[in-house]
Order: sequence, then structure tokens, then C-alpha cells
Amino acid sequence: MDAPKMPGEPQNHRFNLSTWALKNQALVLYFIILTLLGGVLAYTHLGQSEDPPFTFKVMLIRSSWPGASAQEVEQQVTDRIEKKLQEIPSIDYMNSYSRPGESVVFVVIRDDTFSEKIPDLWYQIRKKIGDIRHTFPADLQSLTFNDEFSDVYGTMYAITADGLTPQQLKRQAEWVRARLLKLPDIEKVDLFGEQPQKIIIELSNQKLTSLGISPAQLAQMLQQQNTVIGSGTFDAGPERIRMSVSGRLQTLEDLRSFPIRAGNQNLTLGEIATIKRGYADPPAQRIHFNGTAALLIGVSMQQGGDVIALGKALQQNITSVQKQLPVGVQLHLVTSQPDIVQHSVQDFVHSLTEALIIVLAVSLLSLGWRTGIVVAVAIPIVLAGTFLLMDWFHIGLHKISLGALILALGLLVDDAIIAVEMMAAKMEQGWERMQAASFAFTSTAMPMLTGTLVTVAGFLPIATAVSSTGEYTRSIFQVSAIALTLSWVAAVIVVPFLGYHLLPDAKQHANGKTGMLQKTQPESWPDSEASTHHNALYETRFYQRLQNIVSWCVMHKGSVIIATIILFVVSMLSFGKVQQQFFPDSTRLEIVVDLRLAENASDQATDEAVKKLEHWLQQWQQNHAPLQNIVSYMGSGAPRYYLPLDVQLPHRAFSQLVILCSDLKQRESLRNDLLTLFEHDFPQLRASILRLENGPPVGFPVQFRVNGQNLQAIRDVSHQIADAMRANPHLRNVQLSWEEPSKVMRVDIDQHKARLLGVSSADIAQLLNTQYYEQVISEFREGNERIDLVMRSTDAEHAKLSELAQLTVLSQRGERVPLAQVANIHYDFEEGVVWRRNRVPSITVRAHLSGNMQAPIVSEQIQQAIQPVLKKLPLGVAVETGGAIEESAKGAKSVAKGVPLFLAAVFTLLMLQLRSISNVLLVVLTAPLGMIGITFALLLFNMPFGFVAMLGSIALSGMIMRNSVILVDQINQDIAEGASLEQAVVQSTVRRFRPIVLTAAAAILAMIPLTRSVFFGPMAVAIMGGLAVATVLTILFVPALYTFWAGLTARTPKP
Repeated sequence: MDAPKMPGEPQNHRFNLSTWALKNQALVLYFIILTLLGGVLAYTHLGQSEDPPFTFKVMLIRSSWPGASAQEVEQQVTDRIEKKLQEIPSIDYMNSYSRPGESVVFVVIRDDTFSEKIPDLWYQIRKKIGDIRHTFPADLQSLTFNDEFSDVYGTMYAITADGLTPQQLKRQAEWVRARLLKLPDIEKVDLFGEQPQKIIIELSNQKLTSLGISPAQLAQMLQQQNTVIGSGTFDAGPERIRMSVSGRLQTLEDLRSFPIRAGNQNLTLGEIATIKRGYADPPAQRIHFNGTAALLIGVSMQQGGDVIALGKALQQNITSVQKQLPVGVQLHLVTSQPDIVQHSVQDFVHSLTEALIIVLAVSLLSLGWRTGIVVAVAIPIVLAGTFLLMDWFHIGLHKISLGALILALGLLVDDAIIAVEMMAAKMEQGWERMQAASFAFTSTAMPMLTGTLVTVAGFLPIATAVSSTGEYTRSIFQVSAIALTLSWVAAVIVVPFLGYHLLPDAKQHANGKTGMLQKTQPESWPDSEASTHHNALYETRFYQRLQNIVSWCVMHKGSVIIATIILFVVSMLSFGKVQQQFFPDSTRLEIVVDLRLAENASDQATDEAVKKLEHWLQQWQQNHAPLQNIVSYMGSGAPRYYLPLDVQLPHRAFSQLVILCSDLKQRESLRNDLLTLFEHDFPQLRASILRLENGPPVGFPVQFRVNGQNLQAIRDVSHQIADAMRANPHLRNVQLSWEEPSKVMRVDIDQHKARLLGVSSADIAQLLNTQYYEQVISEFREGNERIDLVMRSTDAEHAKLSELAQLTVLSQRGERVPLAQVANIHYDFEEGVVWRRNRVPSITVRAHLSGNMQAPIVSEQIQQAIQPVLKKLPLGVAVETGGAIEESAKGAKSVAKGVPLFLAAVFTLLMLQLRSISNVLLVVLTAPLGMIGITFALLLFNMPFGFVAMLGSIALSGMIMRNSVILVDQINQDIAEGASLEQAVVQSTVRRFRPIVLTAAAAILAMIPLTRSVFFGPMAVAIMGGLAVATVLTILFVPALYTFWAGLTARTPKP
């Protein structure tokens, strides 16, 4: 049965959503309540994290070939891998380095590759390298692949102890790890900085040789004794019985009593060697927490988990665990992503609340109390629906989605304001409530929908950007599209329902209670037989003046258009003075200090550099507020505790300190002091002082790559570029990624003489390895642990490098042969590392910024400064710009690919609404006007134009066209009703003035809280400035342009 007709229901055979809502008020109320409750519940379910997830399109291929030089590794391993991988078209580039005994290839997939295809590409890479495995050197020890770069250890603890051995400390850490793994939402818990245990056979090589035993022979004896070999089975009737042979080394006593036959003597290993448990000396990786040796326990959350809930569970569990640890064993919180996220979410919620209050205030003050209440009630309904759909599409709360919510908040009231303003105006004209509530749908629903979809289309380039930066910022489109679409639904269903019950009668409006813009003295409105919309609201002094201004602009349309064009040209010329940026630095409190020594630096030198810096930091704290903590990583970098962190690979000449400051002021003060320190007190170090980054990691903001096959040529060019960079006052800590050659001791063997004496190169290499390092000969098995069994010389022999020539080698005939008799020993130089990019040697010259200057401007300055160098480049040498400029260009390129779709969507929507090519072109011509306000706002507030600001500027064009299409559509309606061109333009502009200005004011003022955000601040300022200027031009320029355009086409727009 049809619902009964309500009094005043409009006689219109077209389906009207507003009418339907008023005829089904109980159903509408039910869905409003359901949406509100569901939104609250969905909000509690939304995952919370610091950053949105994005895919790391990098794989690392690592090979080990002990004994080979860097050049041999490059030619026999690295080049073979890179050559084979060139067959995969999806690879963007390959970076690699070859060190003595080590090859590492970084495979970077093209940024426009869809994330879903990445796992298959990793499989293809493994398969192709597997196909050429037989071409590598036979003694290549390992070839590993690593594509797990997205694991984030957001919460880390340091465990320290007084008087415990590294093994005992590890057992305590393992116990803590087992407890933490039982908590929900935890994906993995890993230990960092653990020192692997070793069983050490320490002996004198000279004594061993005197017994007629070579290190190689002893190693072979132990390997044969300790090898696990199947000894077969036999059938005994119905049973099959396995045979087991004893004799494997299971205890240190077994090792000490191992029998050795030396000539006519029967000895045990314990009689000629010291056998003990120990650790690598020096350890491969060492960690200090506030100067004390420590292990780190890293906790990684499952994808989509709630980091806040995880933080609470960890806090409770750690408190319990600490009570059960032995006396002296302490757990220290190193970094807590839950605390950071909670603080970040609280800040954004505070900003969201501020924006909500601002929007409500604009609505209430401008529309009147009861009219404003309609808009005010609609906002939480739209937000609740947004949270519901965010939960449905698995969009969590993080810095991007929260910023997008604030951005959308200023826009989602636009349709509600237009609808309620139209309803209020009709009630003032004496229309009944039902007619007034339904009229907005009939009059403006389709233009509003078109305008809303055009605004959403402004975010399309973000959605279609297939890149890491696009993936990182995609939720701006997702959240904005959801919120704006729901705002239109609310405007045509919820607002009429609320207005029907809440708006005052027309008599109350006449008493001056409808808002600030209506409290002026009435004057006469010009006669217009064609228009049915004018009423006392527009017969005021304010609107009379506005009418005069718009009429003047129409009469002097040429001057208005020329003035606007001049403003636009000036703004575009001035835009060159706006600083450019990729992503701003994070506001996290950590400072990351990377220390790189010379390529051949020892572990001891690395440790001393770290201890010196730790001591300086202790003294610094005495004169300043104390730091929260200092974690030093020697021989490696920190694990990924922050998603965009640029993780460093292990190397003995590298160390990293992560310094957690108390606040941003302290962070900047310490950073400046560290920059000064490294320029004067650590000249031997290549140091970098980094703030954490937002977005995909870039590393050094200013980089130039010098590529070429001639190593000396690219080295010379690199030093010339470095000199130019050092001369720039905006750069500090200029350094090269690849320094001078390293020292090497050559042992050149006379192969003819060596063969005559029965000595091989392998015998000599094994002797030297045992004498000056250690040789892994087998393994010990204890429970589920495998412990390396190593052989090395005594400390006394180990230190006597000067006696190298006097070492004796045991020949195959058992004779003792002095090393000097078969080898020439001398010092030489070799490349300690060879960096390549796409199979071409490459040196990167890089530096940090000083002051507030942005990387693109400084890079451009360096480009100008090195022009004389570039003009005289040696043949085969090329220079490329890297750093922030390169990454920003990739992001901008991916966004630019979505612009054609954006334009197609906009033109299609406008054509469907306006059905006139000339009108569509007129609306589109207004889109660039926002650049006038963008340029001057950014210059006024000294804000950079970064990637996020670029996205906001594209979206702003949709906002501007939204206002234009509603105004143009209104003009067309008035002309269709019989008004003259000039009357239609002027009267439509005056009538649309209030909703246009109110919606723009709501959007602009709602951005104020975002201006405090380092990440969204430039975008907020750009949109505020652009929308403010564009709104004024919509009122003044669009009427002039419409009249001019109509004159060009020599016809008025058809209805």
C-alpha cells in the first residue's frame, strides 16, 4: 500500500529522495540511529598505526665468497647476477656493492608495478638466479635472498645484566621472548645483538707444525670424527632396525680427549691445544643501551592489528615479566610505537574536534541557531557512516587517514548547507514544510551530486598513482571519497528529514533569527518577471551592494577577465620562488647518527669511535636536559622500528646511534651541535645526522651519482662535485659513498717453487686464516643449538704480524717450509668496495641540508655550480641527480598518469549535468584559478610545495569546479525560466553567494587545525589560500566570464 500523501507534498512525477525520506520517516530515523551506533562500534574496531602500510619493492641478494678480492667478486658473482636479472623488464634499477669475499645486489622494482605482482617477481628473480647457480665459482659459500623489508619492530626493549655472560643473557631474553609471543596481535618477536657461542680450539701453529701436523690435516681429522653419516638399517624378521655409530663430539671432554697420532707419539687434542667456550672476538654486531652492553627484543605486530591495544597488553606483561627476572637483569623500554601512535591519534582527534567545532560555529552563526543545528546534526551521522565504510574496506587510523578526515570535514557540510539554505529560503517565501524540504532535491540535487563527484574526482590521481608514494597517500582519496559521497546522501535524505522537524516557521525568520548574513535593512530587489526565487532575504543593503558589484563585473567583463589573467600569470611566475619538497621530516623525537669509517677500518676503530661519541653525549647531557635513551649499534644498523626507516646493512666499519630526545626543541639543538661536532672533531668519519622521514625513505636529501667504467675518472669528477657542494652554505657533511682504495697485504706465491716443495696455495691460505683469524672446521650440537667449532692461533702468535715471513708451512711430504721461501710478501692497495648501478661503477656524492632551505632548491644551485664540470665530462662518464628530487619526480610522475582519468571523469560529469560543451569549458577554465591563492599563501607563510601539497592542489581544482558548476547550472535555470542573460547572471550569483561563501568558509576554517601539522600543513595552507581566492573569483570572475563566453558563442545556454 502506498504511503499517504503529506500536506504540501510537491506534485512531481519524478522520483524524489527527499520526498521519499519524509514519507518514510520512521525508516529514516531507524537507519540514522543504526548508522550512529555502527559508526561508534566501527571506530573502536579500526586498526591504529603510525603510518599506512606500503610495499617495499626491494630485494637483496647476498653472496659470500671468502678469499676473493672485491674485483673478483664483482666480475665472477655480482656481474653474473646483474646480467641475468636484466632479463626482467619490471626491474627499475640495480644497486650493488662488491667487497672482498662479499657481494650484495639490491634489486629495485619499477615504482609503477602493482603491489599484487611483487611476490611473483620475487619468485621469478629466485628462479633466474637458480638457473645460473652452476656458473658461479665452485667455492661460493652462500647465496641468499631477502625480500622481507616490511617487518616493523614498533616496540623494542633492551635487556641488560650485571655479571652475566652473553649466553646467560640470551637465555633470559629467550624466556622473555617466549612470554611475549603468547600475546594477541603479535606476529614475531626477535632478538638483536646476540653473540653466537663458539667452541674454540686455540693452538700454536708453530708447535703443530713441529709435530708434523698441518692445520688442514687437523681440521680434516675433526670433521671426519664429527660428521653425521647414515650407517644403514637391516631387517630382523618383522622389524627394521636402524644402526647407529658412536664417536661424534658431544662434550668439551670428548674434544679434549680426541686422539692424535703425531709421528711416533699418541697425543690428545687437549695436550696440544686449549679448548674452551667463547664468543666471536670482536663480535660481528654489538649493541649498547646508554653505554652498557645489551640485547634488544623487537616486537612486530600483525598487519591490521590494533597497536594501542597491543601496547596496553605489552605494558601489563612486561611489568609481570620484570618481577620474575633474576636480580640485576633489567628490561628497558627503547621505543614504543603504541605510545607514539596514541599520542598521534590524540593530536589528530583533537584537531578533528577543533575542525568540527569550527564548522559547527560557521553553520550556527551564519545560518541561524535552528538552521545551523540541522547541519550540526548531519555531521556526526556522515562521520559515523565514514567510520563504518572505513572498517568495511580495512582502512585504519593513521596519520594519512586522520588528516584526510579533517580535510573532508570542511567539505562534507557543503551539500548540507546548500540543502538547508534552500529549504529555509523557500519557507520564508511561504512554502509549506513538505514542499520546502523536497525542493532542494528537485532544484539542486543533481548539480550537488555532480559537484560532489567532481570534488571526489579531484582526488582520483592519488587513487590511480601506482607508486610507493601513491600507495602511502592513497587513503586521502579513499576517506575523502567515502565522506563526500555520504555527505550528498545525507543532504538529500537526512537534512530534509531534520529540517522538516527543526526549522522554525517563516515568521520566526522574519524576526531576524536566521543568521549574521540576514541582519541588514531591506531595500528593493529589481523587477524580474522570470525569476521565482527572489524574496525579502535578497532585498537587503548587503545584497544590494553585492548586486551592484556583480553587475559592474558583468558590464566591465573584459577588464575583469584581463585582471584575472594578469593575476594568474603573476602567480605562476612567482611560483618559482616557492620552495619545493618531497615529504617533510617526521616529528618523531629520534636522531639517527650514522658513522662510516674507512672501508678497511677495524672493529676496534669502530668501537672507539662509538665510545667517543657516547662520551660526548654524556657530557652534552650535563649541560642540557637529559636524553630519553641512546642505543648504539656497532657493525650494523638498527632494525626497522619505524616503517619508512632507511635500514643499513651490517659492516664492521659502520655503526649507528639512535638518540631519543625529550622534545623537538632538544632534537633540533642536539642535531645542530652534532653537525658542528663532526665537521671539526671527527674528520676521519663519514657521519650523517638524520631525522626520521615521512613517506618512502630517501636518505641523504641532496645526492648526485657519477657513473662510468673508468674508476679514476668517476673518482675525479666526484671530488669536483663534492668541492662545489662544500662551497654551498646550505649543505653540510658532504661525503662520497665510495672512498679511496684500501690497503692489502699481498702474499705472492712462486707456484713453481711451491709445487717442487709440495706446498699448495690452499695450504698457505689455511695457515694464514688460522694464524690471524679463525677457521670454522665443524659444529657442536647442544639441544636445538648449533655451535661453530673453530680453530685459531694463540693470542701471542696472532699479534705477531711482523713475523709473517717466518711462518712455516708443512709440505705434503711432512717438511717444514718457511713462508718466505715460497712467497713474496708486500703491501699493496686494492678497491675495498666497488659500488655499481645497473652494472656500471657509480659513486654517490651526498650531503645534508643546513637551515630551512629545501633539497630541490639546493640541488638546483649545485646543478648550476657544476655546469663547468658537466661540460668537460670524460668520455663514458655521466652524472645523475638523486635524493629527494628523484623520489619526488617518481611520485609526481605516478600522479600525473592519473590526470587524464581525472580530466575524463570531470568532463563526463560536467557534460552529463550541463549538456553544453561551452559551459563545460567555462567551468573547467575556473579550475586553475586556485593557483593564484596557492602561490601567495605559500609565499606568505613560507611553506614548501611538497608532494602532499601537490595532491591538495589537484583536489582543490575539483572543489573550485564544484562551486562553478552549481552557479552555472543556476544561471542556466534562470535563463530557461525567461530571464535575460544579464539578469540571470546577476541574480543567480547573488542567490548562490551565501551557500558558496558559507561552504568555502567552512572548508577554509576547518583547515586551521591542519596547519599545525608538519605533514599536512603545506597542503592545508595551499587549499585555504587557493579556495579563498577562487571563491572571490567565483563571485566576480565567473559572471564576467559567463557573459563574455555567451557573447562569443552568440547564443544563450539552453535549458
